[in-house]
Amino acid sequence: MDNTLARTALVTGAASGMGLATVERLVAAGWRVLALDVAATAADASAPSGAGVVVPIVADVRSREAVSAAIDSALDADGRIDLVANIAGVYPPTTLETFDESTYRRVFDINVLGVVNVVVAARPRLGDGSSVVNFASVDAFEVSPGQLLYGASKAAVVMLTKSLALELAPAGIRVNGIAPGWVATPGNAATGRMAAAEASIPLGRVARPTEIAA
Repeated sequence: MDNTLARTALVTGAASGMGLATVERLVAAGWRVLALDVAATAADASAPSGAGVVVPIVADVRSREAVSAAIDSALDADGRIDLVANIAGVYPPTTLETFDESTYRRVFDINVLGVVNVVVAARPRLGDGSSVVNFASVDAFEVSPGQLLYGASKAAVVMLTKSLALELAPAGIRVNGIAPGWVATPGNAATGRMAAAEASIPLGRVARPTEIAA
């Protein structure tokens, strides 16, 4: 482990899309990045070159214990985390007619419980000046047809972010959220709705993952 790097980030959903773009951005800026994803093969893919270093770690954000163990395996006992970027998320289309309980559990356990698990697992290593950035979505504020559960889960992330900001502020830890719209990620492309989304945007295109990472 390279202990000479001044700043350490924990990025979830690090294997693709906005998570991978964020890993690459931080590495280029000289950060040590704990690139967390659910599968070893996916985490290994998020190893870009740059001034910093990537430490792939494997954990399911639905398990607080798994996330804690993964962090502990990657850092020394007194290792600090300067940034947590909660990017992992799923967004299967759902309506009142198509949803089922297992889909509900998956969406909320990853998108909502996962945020809490990652923050509480990282909390012992966060200190004055550390920052948490939670990824919500424009769907937290505007209704997106066919995203019954996803929109509700991201609305929950918004309120979690506000509550965590109040709770952690006395320790000097900032908690903020961002709410991207359509972004050119593999998951969004798989919905088959990208072309229609692009047509509704004045620029004529959706956002790039690198733009969100910035």
